[in-house]
Amino acid sequence: MEVLQIIIYVLLIILIAVAIVIGIKLIGTLNKVDALVDDVNSKVKTLDRVFEIIDSFNNKMSLIGDSVIGFVSGGIKRLFKDRKKDNYEEEEEE
Repeated sequence: MEVLQIIIYVLLIILIAVAIVIGIKLIGTLNKVDALVDDVNSKVKTLDRVFEIIDSFNNKMSLIGDSVIGFVSGGIKRLFKDRKKDNYEEEEEE
């Protein structure tokens, strides 16, 4: 019975030693992962700035496009409005 207890104690000591070694390796791995995540975050922030610039440029181009379209459609609207007025005045004269 004493031999069985000694074997169990030795196995527990080995298990604890293996757990400590695995824990130390996991801490090292987590430090590497943390450094990698920090690097990725810095690169994503850089890309966010680029996308903000592109978005700002896109908004300005959209504003210019809307202004041009409004000007052209207003001109076309006035052109047809004048023609309708002329046609209406001609019908009244007849």
